[in-house]
Amino acid sequence: MGTRILCIEDEPEMIELIRLILKRAGYEVLGASSGPEGLALLQKERVDLILLDLMMPEMDGWEVYQRLKANERTRDIPVIIVTAKAQRIDRVLGLYIVGADDYIIKPFSPKALLQSVEQILQSRQQSDDGQNPPPLAS
Repeated sequence: MGTRILCIEDEPEMIELIRLILKRAGYEVLGASSGPEGLALLQKERVDLILLDLMMPEMDGWEVYQRLKANERTRDIPVIIVTAKAQRIDRVLGLYIVGADDYIIKPFSPKALLQSVEQILQSRQQSDDGQNPPPLAS
């Protein structure tokens, strides 16, 4: 099975755009149009990466992220936030306080999305393979 990515996004057009960009690079993209739908899908499906929108009705991306990280089955899946929230404080919150793996601001270029996905997956693969050097002794 190839690399599977779940896009949790309330705009169907955005899911299709992301699917088109990533499918060309050989990724399989699953879509969920709400936080609850994405969380339910993750109980049945295995994915390698999650693309998560922040501004969604019913359950926003921050709550989805908290639930992902609180669940033993999903806590280790890397998450890239893909959002229109472009304020510096939002980016700082997402990357440094919450701990998302990356933060992409809409509108984004296909190249930027692909680079982020590939970087996160490559980094995850290296850590899973034990290729990261051990920390230096102090």
